[in-house]
Amino acid sequence: MFDADVAVVGAGAAGLSLAHRLSASGAGRRPRVALIDAPPGPLRAPRRTWCFWEPGDGAYEAAVTASWQRLAVHDHRGGTTSGSIAPLRYKMIRSDDFEALVERELAERPEVRRIEAAVEAVRDVPEGAEVHGTTAGGSPVTVTARWVFDSRPLTSLPPARTTLLQHFRGWFVRTERHAFDPGVVRLMDFRTPQPSHGLSFGYVLPTGPHTALVEYTEFSSAPLSTEAYEAALRHYTGDVLRLGSLSVTGTETGVIPMTDAPFTRQTGPAVFRIGAAGGATRPATGYTFAAVQRQTRAIDAAYRAGRPPVPPPPHPVRSRAMDSVLLRALDTGRVDGADFFARLFRHVPAERLLRFLDGRTRLHEDLAIGLRTPVLPMLRTVAELPLLPRRPFAGP
Repeated sequence: MFDADVAVVGAGAAGLSLAHRLSASGAGRRPRVALIDAPPGPLRAPRRTWCFWEPGDGAYEAAVTASWQRLAVHDHRGGTTSGSIAPLRYKMIRSDDFEALVERELAERPEVRRIEAAVEAVRDVPEGAEVHGTTAGGSPVTVTARWVFDSRPLTSLPPARTTLLQHFRGWFVRTERHAFDPGVVRLMDFRTPQPSHGLSFGYVLPTGPHTALVEYTEFSSAPLSTEAYEAALRHYTGDVLRLGSLSVTGTETGVIPMTDAPFTRQTGPAVFRIGAAGGATRPATGYTFAAVQRQTRAIDAAYRAGRPPVPPPPHPVRSRAMDSVLLRALDTGRVDGADFFARLFRHVPAERLLRFLDGRTRLHEDLAIGLRTPVLPMLRTVAELPLLPRRPFAGP
């Protein structure tokens, strides 16, 4: 049995970020932190890549693989819109690099106790909560803490009016010829065959003239088979990008729910959900990392000030409402997704759109962006949403 002021369940982006912030030096009190992660095996998340944007250098700059200040979007006809996002930088972090950086720093902080156990239950107790788990060797573990923050993935999604999946497969490629501009991200390339329901696009993160992460992504109701993703990537790299001879040095696959479901952030008097389990994934885009940083920063500030460290909503109410409208409009086919996003980037400066996606635009900027969308289909969707029931997600 272990006692702590704060127990953090899960050592992914959210769990590591919170433990890192709470144990950092600074004003206010620092807690004793128990960071509980599953033993190596199926309960641990696979390696993955996170992207986000921020001005200048951030807290995890040493783990950033690459960053860019120019984005490009290609419509299905081959037209290109590109622009600077200064003073922002679009950044790429590999989970291995992030984990290694944070774990090195946590190892030097005696107030953090690392515990390897598969968590089976979190229970309320007087003045706190208990975390019960089992080590890889089968021994029971109990951690008692004043506050518990649980970042484990949910076993099922909450009921929603609309749920789509953002699913993708990426190749880390090395080309023989100089094939990439290291200064520009291809954020959305719609020169891919569009599915009958939803949308698809290519995504290119260049790390050098000969190297990049190239992904095929769909927004739809169900993932594809590995063979279908591989065929789509062969078409995109060969027929669209014309990369020529290349080698695949690694792969990455993921499925991100895009849902207007309300996520419960507090499950007991002293138990909270954080990260994707606490609603940090932006419904209309799938971006999560930046919202995790905002959420964990707010928790840390509240704890150090002696307030209950309740996680705030990761996204503003207005942003979530607009996302609900867009998801429903995409799901019903009222708007053509490829045309919708290409037109937005054609008419709205990229820097403003990224601030919009972070919920940092003002009302008049949101209204101006809204006027660049298909107004009548969107208004019809706005009128329809209050009448729609929330249902469990029937997909995979």
